[in-house]
Amino acid sequence: MAIVEEVRPRVSLIRLNDPDTLNSMSFELVEALYAAIATVAADNDCSVAILTGTGRGFCAGLNLEYVGVPPGSEGLPLSRLAVRAMSYMSDLVPAMRAMPQPLIAAINGPAFGGGMCLTLGADIRIASESAVFNGAGINNGLTGTELGVSFLLPRLIGASRSNEIILSGRRVDAHEAERIGLVSRVVSDAGLLDAAIELAEQIAGYSTHGVSMTKQVLWDGLEAGSLEAAIDLENRSQLLVRLTTENLDEAIRARRAKRKPVFRD
Repeated sequence: MAIVEEVRPRVSLIRLNDPDTLNSMSFELVEALYAAIATVAADNDCSVAILTGTGRGFCAGLNLEYVGVPPGSEGLPLSRLAVRAMSYMSDLVPAMRAMPQPLIAAINGPAFGGGMCLTLGADIRIASESAVFNGAGINNGLTGTELGVSFLLPRLIGASRSNEIILSGRRVDAHEAERIGLVSRVVSDAGLLDAAIELAEQIAGYSTHGVSMTKQVLWDGLEAGSLEAAIDLENRSQLLVRLTTENLDEAIRARRAKRKPVFRD
């Protein structure tokens, strides 16, 4: 229910693959997604990853028809099973964050509930014209907060907009998502994957080590307690890459020779 393929050199595509349910989140699909994330994260030849859905939807959120049970839950009482189930779903977003590769969400169609939250776990979001976002939890009589949305969404679009979207349970179309900063751009449905691959190839052309360290610092910066703490982290990361690689020297040589640099890290 999750496919990994190399679509370009150093670029991997993770595709949620249960189109009959709009790639909704059963435990079977989530287990396959964990495996796909682990596969890509461990691939030293991969510099950038893309996450998308098969068919006409990105991810419709929790599978309300048959969700199944999380792996390793045999024999657990209801109290422990409930905790295991929640953590198994919600730990997906930290797993996406922990990938060394930047992750681009190519959002094709509905991204509801946990599906919207998955897009927030990506580093970059590109939406198709048919993309639509919805928190969904509040609409189903639950809380609207899950999978890190209460932390991530206000930091992306501000507290007032985030609170209104989550509490009202209303849908946000692709163009509103772009206007409020939830996605970086909107492209045609037919051009979505090409746009994501083009961006991934651009990023993959830089130093894999430098890109990975940049992703890490950008995420850590969301949690930094002060400007000074963020700058200290940036300084150490910059020095680490500068002093342990010849990348800057190669960039200077390439500029003088009027050629593209080849970063070997």
